[in-house]
Amino acid sequence: MADPAMHVKLLDSRILFLGAPGSGKGTQCKHLKAELGLPHLSTGDILRQGIAEGKPACLQAKSYIDSGNLVPDDLITVIFKERLVLPDCSRGFILDGFPRTLPQAESLGAMLKELRLPLKCVFYLVVDDQLIIERTTGRLGCINPKCGAVYHIKNAPPQVDGICDICGGELKQRDDDNADIVAERLKVYKEQTAPLIKYYKEQGMLQEINGARSQEEVYADIINGLRSCVATGGR
Repeated sequence: MADPAMHVKLLDSRILFLGAPGSGKGTQCKHLKAELGLPHLSTGDILRQGIAEGKPACLQAKSYIDSGNLVPDDLITVIFKERLVLPDCSRGFILDGFPRTLPQAESLGAMLKELRLPLKCVFYLVVDDQLIIERTTGRLGCINPKCGAVYHIKNAPPQVDGICDICGGELKQRDDDNADIVAERLKVYKEQTAPLIKYYKEQGMLQEINGARSQEEVYADIINGLRSCVATGGR
């Protein structure tokens, strides 16, 4: 970033990413984390860490997940609040995968108001279903829990088939990364997320980004959108 003053302002950003599984949210969040040094808060990572640390709320959430049920909105909100009150979030953060429903969004808004950490910008990565299915069904993940690197058979293959470039661990496709299950996930996501798109659009916070392009092009639009958001005071 050429403008140091703008860069400093971006470091104080509180950002939410919306987008279907496979839309590229995680990749773009990691780019922003690397550039701005903001904590990347994804539902999966918070739950895994909380379960490993024996946190009661996360263990309670695990019981729902293990039985095949959705984690209740109030419980997932509590789990995120426990994370958002930590010192590293006081300067800014990147939310990924939460909120997922309108009640969660409303609870998040109330929580952030209480913490005096209101959201500044909401990015919605728009990708058509067919491309998401192609991306997701070609995805490979490192089974090493300390690594978790993600590859793609076509778009980002490992140097050696089936072997992680980073740690040498085995790469596998997730059981639920098949076309039928992905299509069902997309259907459920759209049903849950449509109200969120309207909710944040009405607040003047939503920026739609064409996520079907290269990672570099998408990221450039995100940075430009973030600059615009900061320049207008978060709206």
